[in-house]
Amino acid sequence: MGNGVREGQVDSRRQDVEPAVSAHLPPEGTQEKKKVLNSLMSGALAGAVAKTAVAPLDRTKIMFQGESRWLSQNALSLLIYRTYLNEGFWSLWRGNSATMVRVIPYAAIQFCAHEEYKQLLGSYYGFQGKALTPFPRFIAGSLAGTTAAMLTYPLDMVRARMAVTPKEMYSNIVHVFIRISREEGLKTLYRGFTPTILGVIPYAGLSFFTYETLKKLHADHSGKLQPSPPERLLFGACAGLIGQSASYPLDVVRRRMQTAGVMGHTYSSILLTMQEIIREEGLIRGLYKGLSMNWVKGPIAVGISFTTFDLTQILLRKLQHGTNVER
Repeated sequence: MGNGVREGQVDSRRQDVEPAVSAHLPPEGTQEKKKVLNSLMSGALAGAVAKTAVAPLDRTKIMFQGESRWLSQNALSLLIYRTYLNEGFWSLWRGNSATMVRVIPYAAIQFCAHEEYKQLLGSYYGFQGKALTPFPRFIAGSLAGTTAAMLTYPLDMVRARMAVTPKEMYSNIVHVFIRISREEGLKTLYRGFTPTILGVIPYAGLSFFTYETLKKLHADHSGKLQPSPPERLLFGACAGLIGQSASYPLDVVRRRMQTAGVMGHTYSSILLTMQEIIREEGLIRGLYKGLSMNWVKGPIAVGISFTTFDLTQILLRKLQHGTNVER
């Protein structure tokens, strides 16, 4: 009997302790929801900050890619200056509202999807809780970029149109959708979709792969778990340089197909578009037009994007951890 009483007392104590401990630990489902929400918020902010920072260069690049004649770097600088003189300083950010409408959901989906794909691939390959090996690391990035591009493509089409047309042609984002749908058909909203997906696979795959690999190499050699913000910017810049250089010809093809309706061209397929560009402008001068600008714009944008995402994630986790402690 003595033993029975003691066992009962132990059991009652255990019952008292367990609810007290579990009360401080959020359910697993709640933790997963918070993680997804954090990724979405961090990704949205990362995309908005990065794209706003390089918006003037981005608009000029789209105009540059849409030109069928070769422009030198001096001509490119003059193009920016002429746009400033003719349309004003804020015209350099023309189309940025459309960019924000696209890039915020795009970046939010891409970064969140990347975190989820890393987790799924980690479970599949048996790397749960550890860094992925190179091939799954590349696949996670490619899948994340493809997912985001598929869900937000019409917004990219609208942004391209607003960037290459005078402001009198389209008054706002909704007007672009209405005019394109009425005058050119709904299918036009997906013109250039195939080269976009083909381009985003190496671009997103190599970008995420390079950034994650550089962070891992840094941790292995320095012994520090987290790189500093300047190091993150440098790793992101390298990622952007490699990713955009690899996918650039398809980016040119995509822009030509998107802006064909207002630039006096008719491009029906990727191969025919490439053939026409090469025939009229040459291989390098056509398919790599504006690449030197991308070597400035791309690393800056990707570096800011990755750094903003990581630092926002860290900040949100700290805030939530502090809230949990207070509770």
